[in-house]
Amino acid sequence: MRMTCPGSRPLAPSRRDLLRTTANGFGLVALSGMLAESATADAPRPVPHFRPRARNVIFCFMDGGVSHVDSFDPKAKLDELDGREVGRVDNPTANRNRRWLRSPWLFRRRGQSGLPVTDLFPHLATCADDLCVIRSMRAELPLHSTGVLFLHTGHNNAGRPSLGSWTTYGLGTDNQNLPGYVVLSFGVIPCGGLENFSSGFLPASHQATLLRASGIPLENLQAPRSDQRAQRAMLDLLRDQDAAFSRALGTDDAIESAIRNHETAFRMQSLVPDVLDLGRETAATRRLYGLDSGPESKRLYATQCLRARRLIEAGVRFVEICCPPGASNGTWDQHGNLKEGHEKNALDTDQAIAGLLKDLKSRGLLDETLVLWAGEFGRTPHSAGRDGRDHHPEGFSIWMAGGGVKGGFAHGATDDLGMHAIDNIVTMHDLHATLLHLLGLDHERLTFRFSGRDFRLTDVHGHVVREVLA
Repeated sequence: MRMTCPGSRPLAPSRRDLLRTTANGFGLVALSGMLAESATADAPRPVPHFRPRARNVIFCFMDGGVSHVDSFDPKAKLDELDGREVGRVDNPTANRNRRWLRSPWLFRRRGQSGLPVTDLFPHLATCADDLCVIRSMRAELPLHSTGVLFLHTGHNNAGRPSLGSWTTYGLGTDNQNLPGYVVLSFGVIPCGGLENFSSGFLPASHQATLLRASGIPLENLQAPRSDQRAQRAMLDLLRDQDAAFSRALGTDDAIESAIRNHETAFRMQSLVPDVLDLGRETAATRRLYGLDSGPESKRLYATQCLRARRLIEAGVRFVEICCPPGASNGTWDQHGNLKEGHEKNALDTDQAIAGLLKDLKSRGLLDETLVLWAGEFGRTPHSAGRDGRDHHPEGFSIWMAGGGVKGGFAHGATDDLGMHAIDNIVTMHDLHATLLHLLGLDHERLTFRFSGRDFRLTDVHGHVVREVLA
């Protein structure tokens, strides 16, 4: 309200008039601030497209490609033809003068289901009745860089959101004080680089947070020794500066995501160290995972598997566990020294993953947690020497457990020699569609508008493999 006199200039209102006329405005400002804070705390709160079978995902990434004919896909024909020349081979990476190579490990039927698993994985063999093995996987290219990217993002080129990012975009997180997508790393970035864990064109708040196995899990997370009120004040100042910068440029997702990430990091200071602290775990749990036995790489992998369970319990939506620094820089890429390399990597990972499955099951968490064990491709059933296998995307195996899939079950098949997937073929897009379905998300409806069109994880491909659903 402005006070005026006839024939005079407008007079400035008194302080009493100002307070009287703007009192309701102060309340609205306060209310809008509280609502904005509530929206930030609750966002994103999307709703699944239908009732989910799983709430969380733990992805055990088997970098480099595990040999399917040495793990979950028995081939008696290889025993028969062992050492014989192959002849013509439909594989662009294969050399000439190749010979069929039988598995150096014995397949045995395991559990009540009789699912075949080799002696390479003695601990996982005890979990056979929980495993849903897909033997008919098919990838696109026999190259690590594109294969790893395709497994993680559904695309051969960089710039697309990761599977974990799509998951948190579609479902949000159950704990606003922790990131929704966590990668448990060993300090080695897989082929394809950090793009494997990127949010791509999705909001930057959906990008993975990497936590290391040894040393400080995450740099700059420890709270400073100064008064927390001073830290809060500095963070508020940074937020205000970022907000002003965003207003000057117009709406900018990168800046808005940076603001949200700063707030999440502030809250993580008190919660993350507690979640990652394994000191309160029982001696029995530590033995189950193999936390205190074997080489350092085995103990570190056990640490990350146990942390994965604790992160899931704390409400993290998607956790990926990378390979430890074992044979061949931690990968399963044994072109030579197959027996030595595969056995080293199995020693590092087998007990911890089996312990994770058993631990989740004993706590009633396996039914709502989908565990995925997969690499970017398999390995050839033949060899240029007598102790090595090459890249093989034409047919290979992965497995899932818990989270709404059948246990003690094998889906699909490769031919008699393990060369080609021939029955119930499953592509990477099919695998992604199935994972999203188990989480209550329709892969055709989970889209994001970018550069003039709607994008999705599965592009224009993929179908749900309903045969593996429990």
